Amino acid sequence: MIYIVGAGPGDPGLLTIRAQACLQRADVVVHDTQIPRGILAHARPGAELIDVGHASGDDTAQAAVSYLLADKAREGKTVVRLKWGDPFVFERAAEEALFLHEQGVRYEVVPGVPAAIAVPTYAGVPLTYPGGGDTITLVRGYENENRSLPEIDWRSIGKLDGTVVCYLTALQLPHVLDALVSHGWSPDTPAVFVHDGTLPSQETHAGTIAALREAVAQNGRRGAGMLIVGRVVGFRQHLRWFDTRPLFGKRVLVTRPREQAAELNDLLEALGAEPVDAPMIRIAPPDDPAPLQRAASEPEAYDWIIFASGNAVEAFMAALLRGNHDVRALKGPLLCAVGSGTADKLSQYGIKVDLVPDEFRAEAVVAALAPRGSLNGAKVLLPRADIGREVIADALRERGAVVTEVVAYRTVLDESQRDAEPDVYGMLLQGKIDVVTFTSASAVRNFAKVYGEEQAPDLLRNAVVATIGPVTTEAATQLGIKVTIQPQTYTIASMVDAIAAHYAATGHRDTETQRTL
Repeated sequence: MIYIVGAGPGDPGLLTIRAQACLQRADVVVHDTQIPRGILAHARPGAELIDVGHASGDDTAQAAVSYLLADKAREGKTVVRLKWGDPFVFERAAEEALFLHEQGVRYEVVPGVPAAIAVPTYAGVPLTYPGGGDTITLVRGYENENRSLPEIDWRSIGKLDGTVVCYLTALQLPHVLDALVSHGWSPDTPAVFVHDGTLPSQETHAGTIAALREAVAQNGRRGAGMLIVGRVVGFRQHLRWFDTRPLFGKRVLVTRPREQAAELNDLLEALGAEPVDAPMIRIAPPDDPAPLQRAASEPEAYDWIIFASGNAVEAFMAALLRGNHDVRALKGPLLCAVGSGTADKLSQYGIKVDLVPDEFRAEAVVAALAPRGSLNGAKVLLPRADIGREVIADALRERGAVVTEVVAYRTVLDESQRDAEPDVYGMLLQGKIDVVTFTSASAVRNFAKVYGEEQAPDLLRNAVVATIGPVTTEAATQLGIKVTIQPQTYTIASMVDAIAAHYAATGHRDTETQRTL
């Protein structure tokens, strides 16, 4: 079976549910070059990914793709042919489908959001509006990699009172604009040219036909983009929403474990940033799980259980539920969570904590426990990381508490980052990363291991470094890394808010406004 799937215009969030389901079941994904990694990430682990480039511009290459699809299907593989935008809108997927039909190969076509519809919306341009004209004209431009003027009846388009949308290169753009003007359109008609539409790197040039022609000619960027011409373009200054978000255009390095990065990535994307995953640590079970399992099998033996991180919560709860207990076993001990994020992790199990220190740092725990009764002789369980700091345990013992420390999890270097894509090292050297985030001391130390302790501070000199709290900041400072952002409340959400506040305070320029002509 072959699924000919539209991937949409670029934003992975615009991938349809049906398209995602097809990717998750595919053995082979044959995709265009411009499909973002965020969309390809939906393919199931182990699926074969085949980049066929921009085959639509070459008849020979196009035929090779068609034969490739048929051959893979005959091997008994489930195949996804992933096309940019919609497969049947200015794409050659219909030729591939016809070939499969002639070969007797079963296929299904899954529509995608056409770029010609989505990109204007992300640029703040409604394609229709009362009084804005009654037609939308989609003109083939660069979809087949043709750099010449589209061969269409420009005189007829000149008579239409509506909106023209065309995907083309900066080299084609002057010719298309000239054709419109020479066939009846006013040089003062509003127009926009959008590069990388729907992506965090979206760049929009706006003005009139005449002004846009001159501005794009002087701009060094020559790649393809979406041209929108018509009176409705005038609404952009009022309807911009995508490129006015607080962190729009900022590229943020996320060093959290891959399986824990979703929350941070989602918050960054909501504010317009582009997260770049570069996991520096991987959470692994303890070398000897027996001590944790014993502690989890008798929680009633303790007066307090102190959780210093969300990872400790997950490890302890997994051990608890593996045994003969469920959450009811935690009715005896009092529960302390260091940080609201840790408390939230417990709440996911339906558990309310008894204490969250006012200060979200480990050293504040002992002071917060004191008013709840004498610690002399109190039995305290502390599930922690293998390299966790002993300051809590030591301070509790000084107050007379009997502390049991168990390794709940290990933080190990994520070796996959050394040869991973994208090239984070090159991006940092070239100043293509705006913000580097660290949410643990282990991530900081492993960053230095991966890129070199001596080189790490220089590698980060062109980026703003944000940490989640003082322990992480201290680890960075010890390595000579300058920390610019640390939130007052040590949570993921607060760190993202602090990053946005930093750019607001430092006068983060609205680069899109400066491109408006």
